[in-house]
Amino acid sequence: MEIQSLLTYLENLQKNNHKDWFEANKKEYEKLRTDWIELAAKIIKQIADFDNDVKELDPKKCIFRINRDVRFSKNKDPYKNNFGISLSKGGKTTDFCGYYIHLQPGESFIAGGSYQPMPDKLTAIRQEIDYNFEEFKSIIHHKEFVKHFGLLTGDKLQKPPKGYDAENPAIEYIKHKGFLAFLKIDDKNLTEKELLKHCLSAFKAMKPLNDFLNRAILG
Repeated sequence: MEIQSLLTYLENLQKNNHKDWFEANKKEYEKLRTDWIELAAKIIKQIADFDNDVKELDPKKCIFRINRDVRFSKNKDPYKNNFGISLSKGGKTTDFCGYYIHLQPGESFIAGGSYQPMPDKLTAIRQEIDYNFEEFKSIIHHKEFVKHFGLLTGDKLQKPPKGYDAENPAIEYIKHKGFLAFLKIDDKNLTEKELLKHCLSAFKAMKPLNDFLNRAILG
């Protein structure tokens, strides 16, 4: 697909975030949405070469709707100003960790891991890190992980969670409330070929982290 056309459309939508503009440009949106689904299918095919869990995913169910839920938000803009793809075992609403692509003018990125796990899943992940810290370190310090993502990111507690000692060697990671691999993408001159290349390389480097976290989630 024409990535720059998508980014231009999203820039215009951000400036004209209302129903009249959206309806007047709906044909362009529908074409971009179709292209985005096709791109999701290509990414799924690439990832399936090294992660069989995504092989049977339906591309249409891996993208997000453009409409915003404004019921509990102060921001009443009716439409999102980004396109996203979420790929994980069981679909985008599952607890399993997977792969995420986000295109938004000036704020595009690739990410994966666990963003905001539910309390029981968070407890399980912290325990897995505590019990298998050397393995966890080897994953997040691996040269390919560091090359793509630098440090593991995610919100953290200021103090150790209940049941953990401040002297625990893994405590700085146990404090995490999210466990994310994050790679910002420069929009300038971004093409479909370049995006696919970014995704394939980054997601390969990310898979060991997802495997570790999913093992914890599965119990």
